[in-house]
Amino acid sequence: MAGYNPNNTRVQEDTLATFLRQPVGDDLQAVPGIGPANARIMAQGEDRVETVHQLIGKFLSFKGPDVTPVEHCDAFYHWLQAKQVNAGRNNIVLAIAEKVDLFIPGVYDSAAYD
Repeated sequence: MAGYNPNNTRVQEDTLATFLRQPVGDDLQAVPGIGPANARIMAQGEDRVETVHQLIGKFLSFKGPDVTPVEHCDAFYHWLQAKQVNAGRNNIVLAIAEKVDLFIPGVYDSAAYD
């Protein structure tokens, strides 16, 4: 089953750079790829996510022993897919993975997709 592919992102470089420079906040719509519809979808269900902090926590929950950065991003991508986040999935994975990699280096490896 296909998973995360950074080549399928449509995030503008300046948009991503702005997100990466900003402090982590509560507004999910600050994450590239999350608009009002995706924010509503994520806030539903037992595993609801309502803040960027919670989304980062969800991303980190897929990092286990011997989980490679590619497997980690794929697991997060598939969770978004299961939540029925259809638009912007690759953008969301890229933004969160790169944000987390700033304070936990090695979580994301863009070279693994070359």
